[in-house]
Amino acid sequence: MSLRRRILIFAAVVAVLAGVAGLSFLRAADRAEQRNRVQAGGPQATRGDLSLTEGEDGPRIVFRNLAWGPHRDELVSVPAAAPEGARTASGVSCLRFHAAAGTGICLQTVKGGVQEGYRAVVLDARLKEVAAHALAGIPTRARVSPGGHLVAWTVFVGGDSYAGTNFSTRTSVLDLRTGRLDASLEEFTILKDGKEYRNADVNFWGVTFLADEQAFYATMGTGGRTHLVRGDLAARTVTTLRENVECPSLSPGGKRLVYKKRVEGLPAEAPWRLHSLDLASGEETPLAEQRSVDDQLVWRDDRTVVYSLPGDFGADLYALPADGTGNPARLMASALAPAFLD
Repeated sequence: MSLRRRILIFAAVVAVLAGVAGLSFLRAADRAEQRNRVQAGGPQATRGDLSLTEGEDGPRIVFRNLAWGPHRDELVSVPAAAPEGARTASGVSCLRFHAAAGTGICLQTVKGGVQEGYRAVVLDARLKEVAAHALAGIPTRARVSPGGHLVAWTVFVGGDSYAGTNFSTRTSVLDLRTGRLDASLEEFTILKDGKEYRNADVNFWGVTFLADEQAFYATMGTGGRTHLVRGDLAARTVTTLRENVECPSLSPGGKRLVYKKRVEGLPAEAPWRLHSLDLASGEETPLAEQRSVDDQLVWRDDRTVVYSLPGDFGADLYALPADGTGNPARLMASALAPAFLD
């Protein structure tokens, strides 16, 4: 092969490689530009004063902010009438959160040491720490009673998903009036089908409190099945009511529960559909959301529920009528664990 031919082949190879490199650079730049546009277009948050009571501009929503930026994972607030409006950031970070009657529960990461830990922090109306308790696992659910006197939280202590069966949870209830902490509902007496029941595989999660600040509903898992239970803090008992109920949430009027229910034929990793239960009649109604929802719903009012679904930055919040009518509507982007304060 002549020298001239070798030079031409070499030049052609260099040209091809340069073209490939240039194309890769342009694609990378395009992806970066798209990512920056998404981030720049996300909800904006600014540090300011935040409380767990109704603001001067009326009812507000407090929730975990998932938008990228310096205030990601902080509690932020927006007017309930403008959920996609500018967010006021608190400086308090939470993985899970709920609030009612001026009391908040914040499940947060504890940094430092060889391994991260977690703790449950009770907050007053000005987001000041009232009490704190170490957690035995990864935070997953949190609730405050309507009167603000009781708080509950659930953590994963084995496994990290409700979709399968290989998980273990621990649910605790704290009475702020007395300081009494029931570290695990598994210590309560279980009444199943009218008889006392014991099993090493019992798990509880998803507490929702009644207005009397004494009783609650929750999920109990055992024997591969889930049960709706009603608990009594004074008697330290839980009683099974019906099967196939997970993460119940009681309406403000106390007449209905909404929850997720496993439906036969759905994928194992996305097995749930949302349902509503009339407590007086026992009538169950499927809600209009056709996607699988892995969340404990929150009531915006006595007619509408709010829940999270995966979004660009982790999760978005959706609103839906609780009577089976209507269609899901996105309430806000980049948000999780809302509390509606009015």
